[in-house]
Amino acid sequence: MNHVYLIGALARDPELRYTPSGVAVFEATVAGEDHVIGNDGRERKLPWYHRISILGKPAEWQAEKGLKGGDAVMVEGSLDYSQWEAPEGGKRSMVKVKAQRIEQLGAAPELVQDAGGGVRMGGGMNEVLLIGNVTRDPELRYTPAGDAVLGLGLAVNETWNDRQGQKQEKTHWIDVTLWRDLAEAMKDLKKGDPVLVQGRLVNEAWTDREGNKRNSTKVEATRVEALSRGAATGSAAATPAGPRTQTASSPARPQPASAGASRAQPSRAANTGTRSGGLDIDQGLDDFPPEEEDLPF
Repeated sequence: MNHVYLIGALARDPELRYTPSGVAVFEATVAGEDHVIGNDGRERKLPWYHRISILGKPAEWQAEKGLKGGDAVMVEGSLDYSQWEAPEGGKRSMVKVKAQRIEQLGAAPELVQDAGGGVRMGGGMNEVLLIGNVTRDPELRYTPAGDAVLGLGLAVNETWNDRQGQKQEKTHWIDVTLWRDLAEAMKDLKKGDPVLVQGRLVNEAWTDREGNKRNSTKVEATRVEALSRGAATGSAAATPAGPRTQTASSPARPQPASAGASRAQPSRAANTGTRSGGLDIDQGLDDFPPEEEDLPF
């Protein structure tokens, strides 16, 4: 299972381009805000910017709709992992949203002007639902403020038939972060355990040892279910075999500040801040694989 649902505004005009081999690629950035209540009871607005893409003929059909920056859209898609050799050497990777469906919303959105010259929706929806296998034994840590944090590596499998009818398989490597009570409840997960993860998509930016700006896309979990061994973890048709433990959701987690916000979200801003909250529209958005890379669709 690998589902992403976004409701936001197009941060700028979308683009249609073609790879050297002639594959059409429609790309856009959907932007919004998660309104959450921190542990101190204060409302916080956490901006998010997520690049989405459609490949092949559907990309050309989407371009014909004439969407432009500021339009409110609903996106249904999945997380897509890709890896490539960087020109300066070494391997680089990224996770972005592969869209299956983009629909324009009828109502005019409340827009927030961005410092980079774009816009984002003052609210929206940002939800991810995954089933995959834990890739390593997680380690429970605590921040200086005393908040528990658990990082999960998740392997989500995808299968499809190519244009020749041959079955293809791909594994998407997704990083997931759990906070506070949820982190402590799931600390006994082991490598290979199948889990269901519900959460929101977040961006994180940092500077590496060489002084280069880097960014990554992760899932911040709001709910995790540990599934029975042998549970299906492949395509969207996969069905959990039944929970092995109780739902590891926490009643102390922050709640959306309004009906238009996404579901209950953990908030780091109350104690430790949030790197995703400071990500601006142009920060890290040019760090993508070479255009000649043809991705499966």
